[in-house]
Amino acid sequence: MASPRDSDSEKESRRILDRIARESEPGGASFVSRNTDKMRKHLGAADVDKADPIEHIGTRIGRILGFVLTVGLMLWLINYLVRGG
Repeated sequence: MASPRDSDSEKESRRILDRIARESEPGGASFVSRNTDKMRKHLGAADVDKADPIEHIGTRIGRILGFVLTVGLMLWLINYLVRGG
């Protein structure tokens, strides 16, 4: 008799295999396009409650500023390393 833990493990394994199959389909979206879409949704605050416009706008501003700051710091670091410190 299979224990509940075996059943959970089997369900999890099937879920992982299904996800891998979907991601590796030749007709599916590429890795880059999926991640670009995911990033666009994140920066656009698609996961925030649209009923509160202040929270929605504030989240978008904060995420975009964080992204710009991260890119700026990466560019500064590359410039710093290229010039030899």
